[in-house]
Amino acid sequence: MTPEELEQIAETERAAQSQFQQRVHVCVAAGCMSCHSQSVKDALDQEVGRRGTKESCRVKGVGCMGLCSEGPLVSTSTGVLYKQVAAGDAAEILDSLEGPAVARLVCRTDVPFFQRQQKIVLENSGVIDPDRIEDYIAAEGYTALIKALTEMAPREVVEQVTKSGLRGRGGAGYPTGLKWSTVAKSVGTQKYVICNADEGDPGAFMDRSVLESDPHRVLEGMLIAAYAVGASEGYIYVRAEYPLAIKRLRNAIRQAERAGLLGANICGTRFSLRLDVRLGAGAFVCGEETALIASVEGKRGTPRPRPPYPAMEGLFGQPTLINNVETYANIAPIIRKGGEWYAQIGTEKSKGTKVFALAGSVQNTGLVEVPMGISLREMVFEIGGGIPEGRKFKAVQTGGPSGGCLPESCLDMPVDYESLARAGSIMGSGGMIVMDQTSCMVDVAKYFMDFCMTESCGKCIPCRVGTYQMHRILTAISTMSATKQDMSMLEELCDLLKHTSLCGLGQSAPNPVVSTLRSFGEEYRAHIDDHKCPAGVCGQQENGEQG
Repeated sequence: MTPEELEQIAETERAAQSQFQQRVHVCVAAGCMSCHSQSVKDALDQEVGRRGTKESCRVKGVGCMGLCSEGPLVSTSTGVLYKQVAAGDAAEILDSLEGPAVARLVCRTDVPFFQRQQKIVLENSGVIDPDRIEDYIAAEGYTALIKALTEMAPREVVEQVTKSGLRGRGGAGYPTGLKWSTVAKSVGTQKYVICNADEGDPGAFMDRSVLESDPHRVLEGMLIAAYAVGASEGYIYVRAEYPLAIKRLRNAIRQAERAGLLGANICGTRFSLRLDVRLGAGAFVCGEETALIASVEGKRGTPRPRPPYPAMEGLFGQPTLINNVETYANIAPIIRKGGEWYAQIGTEKSKGTKVFALAGSVQNTGLVEVPMGISLREMVFEIGGGIPEGRKFKAVQTGGPSGGCLPESCLDMPVDYESLARAGSIMGSGGMIVMDQTSCMVDVAKYFMDFCMTESCGKCIPCRVGTYQMHRILTAISTMSATKQDMSMLEELCDLLKHTSLCGLGQSAPNPVVSTLRSFGEEYRAHIDDHKCPAGVCGQQENGEQG
């Protein structure tokens, strides 16, 4: 594959697409598929066939359009977005291509949910067919790879990523350029690149949507990374619960290999990369990089002490670069447009955009990509559309089980790595769960502690025993049977786990408890002193009544 051949494929595909005067895009990502969007696409295909307009009207399955709560979603070449579409609406939608829109199905796009977004990672989602490499190439796909291989030395690629200020989107926020340069300088007989797609946070679906909607974008990012650090083998570690993402990812790998964009002597250069997919069995702890490496090696997925860090001694004892899906998805546009372009977006220390999965008690649930530094208030009340049914906002939980619950007083805080850390939470991979007045914060803390207790690998005593004891105390508080001594013990356990656990799972497990104790301590005291649950969620142990 030469640059000229790539451009020829792009031009041929664009010419083929321009033949269609009318276009209908149907979301076939998991969210809309669960609402039977495939039957909607089939009905549209059948109706086009019945009308004999296949030469002028194209029905295309595309990735996530974002507003998952209103699926199935369908967009048309007339600029209209339809929501909650059923198979029976096919004829009306096709009629609207040459007439008025179907008013009862129209979804407004002039609202903050769409207008406030700035799409870099998601720029192709909802636009291209994730099953066709030609569609990706027509959207400037693989041009960044060609540029890196033919115009840039590996050192220059690392420099652009460093200039961009991109930080790892898996949660820790470690500078991506620094990690790449460490691996590039490390000495080994073999180097590896790994994509961490083991997305395990409850309520998070960012990585899944990117893989389902734009799998070649992740492959291109991995290829550029492998070239930059000198790796020739790579693995994508995906949780087995994502069958659609796995199917499209494997299809993308086959297509890239056939096109000469993956495999040996890519684009006629000496650079080669072999990629393989590894399926995780759903262990949350395998999101931690050393546990993930152990799982890829065929061992039990448990973490090990660091140093040595994977950048120096990772997979099979060799230098290994690990980034998550969203980090790799940012690489191609950074190489195409330059690191300085990316660094102009976001805040001083948190550059670029971030993809969030907005869920919980909010009107607009779905996938959004916004510049770093946007406030929580804008996220919840403008983009999210506020709390449904006139209920009152109570808290927003960021960072999954490792994050914290932030109260109303934090709503005007900017969403970036430093601000969230100061408030007692973390960015995490991008889950954002909104809670209203009907949520009991003791019950919320108990839920996340139950998750951490269940997902603990058991290798270290603080996490294995500490999460169990914390869950026991939280259960006693929720059943109104705890004492003030239990509260003191709970606080001691939080400190113990944070400072003595082996890996990030145990170290961050107390975060939901610490944050709710800090901001909603009166709810804990009400359970213990007054034997009441202010939210009416928890019951009394003695008679099972609602508090």
